Order: sequence, then structure tokens, then C-alpha cells
Amino acid sequence: MDLMQVGPDQQPMVKPVPSRQAGAGIQSVERALTLLEAIANAGGVAGLNALAMEAGLNPSTCHHLLATLVQRGYVTKSAGRRYALGPRILSFSAACLRQVDLPRRAEPFLERINAATGETVHLAVLQGEDLFTIAKKDARHAVRVDSGAVGKTDAVHATATGKAILAWLPEPQIRAILAHKGMTRFTANTITDCEGLLEHLRAVRREGYATDNEEFQPHVVCVGAAIRDHVGTVVGSLSVSAPTMRADAAHLDLMRCEIVNAANSLSSELGNSGTLDEKAVPASSVKQA
Repeated sequence: MDLMQVGPDQQPMVKPVPSRQAGAGIQSVERALTLLEAIANAGGVAGLNALAMEAGLNPSTCHHLLATLVQRGYVTKSAGRRYALGPRILSFSAACLRQVDLPRRAEPFLERINAATGETVHLAVLQGEDLFTIAKKDARHAVRVDSGAVGKTDAVHATATGKAILAWLPEPQIRAILAHKGMTRFTANTITDCEGLLEHLRAVRREGYATDNEEFQPHVVCVGAAIRDHVGTVVGSLSVSAPTMRADAAHLDLMRCEIVNAANSLSSELGNSGTLDEKAVPASSVKQA
């Protein structure tokens, strides 16, 4: 039901909301979602009595449901028993917008890196504990990296895109992801112990970019960098991959510069005011042909 404008001495008028199918869901969840929808329909703020009427609840039940939502951060309470949508709702909204908007925003950067290096470029995100490649530009060379299709990969610990994201997560979260996903050995160079990878990720943070030195595929090297939003949260990563036969020092430096500059620029578009480290690629960080 929609809340109607009323005078200070009047009771709120409500419009009927189509009833939900009986038995289609859990009642307490349905009621909580109805309250969130009611607050949104009221313009973002509503009083207890108006919300109770819209949800078809008595004020006591409504109060208890709202108290739980307040405790979890989905609703905030102000003076006069008025309720507004809370920061958790905003974080979900931002995550949804990033998921939809990131590939579109990243498209020109993928094109630019692909044109400048001639190599395969990836855009990846971490959803829960899973790494997903959500966009890809194939190399322009006849000999190119076969990096698989867009979609989920279990190589978060062995790819430049995965490590670029992991490096900026809290250590307990990194450990939880690695414990759940495992650390499969893909090549002789894959880091398969947690402590070793954590030390490696500290270097990624210091340098501002991640490398995959034939850790996921033999004869393939990659450079990746994190994309960060207005509050510094990592929302994804960019990487460029090349066969070792082309990966001389000059080409690696070009790959690194293009990736870091693109990640910085895309992060800036998302409101991030910082920049990733602009150091040159150390000779020891990526295997050269």
C-alpha cells in the first residue's frame, strides 16, 4: 500500500496492496520486506503507526520487526518513532549498481589496453568467495593466450585478477576464501600454501599491481590491478595476459603501465581519490622470455 499525504490530526490513508499468495513464503520475511518497501514508498521515512497500517500489522508486532531491522542496519530510527532505510540497504544498492554498471564503464579501458598491448584483457569481480571473469577482449596477435570463456574460475589464488582483489581484503576474509575454495596447484609455479600467498599479497599491496608468473597456465604471464570505489572498496580488477614468447622487459613494462593507469582511471570514475603505485615492474616479478 502507498502512504497518502494527510494533515497532522488525521490518520494515514492507505491504498490496498495486492495480497501475496498464501503459503508462498515465510511470514516474518514477508512482513519485514513489506516494511522496507513501505518505508521506500513513503519517500524514505515513515512513522510506526503508518507502517503498521500499510503492512497490516498491529503496532507491537511492527515495532518488534523494525527493531530487528534496526539492529541489523537495514533501518534506522529517529526521534518520534520514525524509521528510515539504513546503510545496509545502501550498500546492497551500491553493489547492485556496480554489478550492472562496471562492465559498461570498463569497456573503453578494455579496448584501450587491448589496442596498446595487443594482448588479451580481462575484467573480473569477486562475488562471495567466487571469482568471475565478466568481460574479455582477445589478443590481436595470431599467437594468443587461451584464457577460457567468461565465467567462474576457481583460480582466485593463481591469477593476476584474483590476487589483485585478494590483496586488499581483510586477512580473515582472505583465509576464509582460501580455506573454502582450496589452493589447487595448476602449474609448478602456483603458490599453494596460505602463508606464502599472504606474504605475496603484501607485496602486491606495496607494488600496486599483481602478477601471475605462469602460475595458472604454463607459458603465460599476466599483470593485474584492483578497481576501487569511492570508499576504497575493491569492486573488481583488470588484467592483461601475454605468452612468455612476447614477454620481454619492454612489453611487460607496457602491460604494467596500461593496467595500472586504466585501474586508476576507472577507480577515479567510481569516486576513488587515491591511486595505485606507479612503480616500474621489477625484473624478478614476472618471468621474461
